[in-house]
Amino acid sequence: MNRLQHLQLMADYNRWMNEKVYQAAAGLPCDELRADRKAFFGSILGTLNHLVVADTIWLKRFAQHPAGHPSLELVKHLEDPQALNQLLFTDLQALLARRQLLDQVLVAWTAELSEADLDTVLSYSNTAGIKADRNFYGLLTHLFNHQTHHRGQATTLLSQAGVDVGSTDLLTLVPNSIA
Repeated sequence: MNRLQHLQLMADYNRWMNEKVYQAAAGLPCDELRADRKAFFGSILGTLNHLVVADTIWLKRFAQHPAGHPSLELVKHLEDPQALNQLLFTDLQALLARRQLLDQVLVAWTAELSEADLDTVLSYSNTAGIKADRNFYGLLTHLFNHQTHHRGQATTLLSQAGVDVGSTDLLTLVPNSIA
C-alpha cells in the first residue's frame, strides 16, 4: 500500500467510524449527549463538535495547498471556528450533517491527491497565531491520528453511557493482499 492508498483508506475509515459513532450517539437523549463527563471537551456532544472544529480548521489550511484541489473549494466558504472547544452545533442532527459533509470532502479530496502533493511544505498559522512550515503528508497523518484519538474518547464516553459502538478496528477495512 502506497501513501496515497493509505490516506484513502484512512478517509474511508474515518467516514465509517463517524457513521458508527453518530449512530450510537443518536440512541441517547439530548441530556445524556450534553452531560459533562469530565472529558477533554466535556461531553459526548462537545467531543464530537471538537472533531468537526479541528477538521474544519485543518481542511481550510489544506485548501491553501498550491495544487488547488477542487474538492476543498467548499470548505473555504465554511465559517472559521473561533476556538477548539467551540460548540458549532448544539443538536446532534445538525452536527451530523456537517460531519457527513466533511467526511465526503475528505474521501473525495484524498482521491484527488498526487504523490507530488504529499511532499509539499505547507505554511500556516496555528490557532494561537504561531507560524509553521510542515511536510504536507505529515500533516495529513496528524489529521487522521487526531480524529482517531478523540473518536476513541467519544467511544469511551458512549460506553460509559451504556452504548456499544461495536468494532472500531481499522483492520476491518484493510484489504486482503495476495502474496
